[in-house]
Amino acid sequence: MHLPARDAELVEIVDASLAEAARRAGAFLACRIGCTQCCHGAFAINALDAARLRAGMAELRATNSALATEIELRARTWLEERGADFPGDRKTGVLGRSPEDQARFEDFANDASCPALDPATGRCDLYASRPMTCRVFGPPVRAAGDDGAEGLGHCELCFVGATPQQVAACEMPVPHSLEAELLQEIAADFETVVAFALLL
Repeated sequence: MHLPARDAELVEIVDASLAEAARRAGAFLACRIGCTQCCHGAFAINALDAARLRAGMAELRATNSALATEIELRARTWLEERGADFPGDRKTGVLGRSPEDQARFEDFANDASCPALDPATGRCDLYASRPMTCRVFGPPVRAAGDDGAEGLGHCELCFVGATPQQVAACEMPVPHSLEAELLQEIAADFETVVAFALLL
C-alpha cells in the first residue's frame, strides 16, 4: 500500500488548521510536549494513517535505525501483551467489524501507551507521521455523537472554564472530504491500530 502524494497536502491543511485553532485557543489549549493522556488507549486508525506511519518508519529506518528498532520493539511488546485480546485478525491487524468485535474494542488496551510514544520524554517519535486522530485531538472538532447529532468535542484537559461560545470560536475544521478521496485512491478500506501499522 502506497502513501498518496496528496497526503502531504492533507497533512499541511490539518496542521495549519491546528495551528490556527491553537492560536485562537491560547491558554485554553493544554496540549504540550509531555502531556500524554491522548497517547494512552488503543484507537482505530484508517488505511491512510497506517500508510503514513509505515512511510514514517521507512524514513526513520534510513535516518535513525536505532530509534526505528526501539519503536519496533515497543510495538512488538505491545502486541505480545495485548494481541490475544485483539478484536480482529491478529495476522493482518485489521479490526473486526462485527458488533461483537466493536464492543470488545471499546474495552481493548484502554490504558496502554502508544508504541510511538517515548516513555522517557513524552514525545511522539513519529510526530510528523502521526495519524489524523492525533493531529486533531485537543481543539474543538465537530463530530457526530452516538445519537447522530453533531457537536463540538475536545480534550477534557482543554477549555476548562471556557464558555460554549469560547469553545465554538476555536473550532478546528477538518478536511474529511480530502481524506476520503485519498482513502479511495489507495483502495484500502480497513481499520487497525498503531502497533500493527508500525510493523506491517
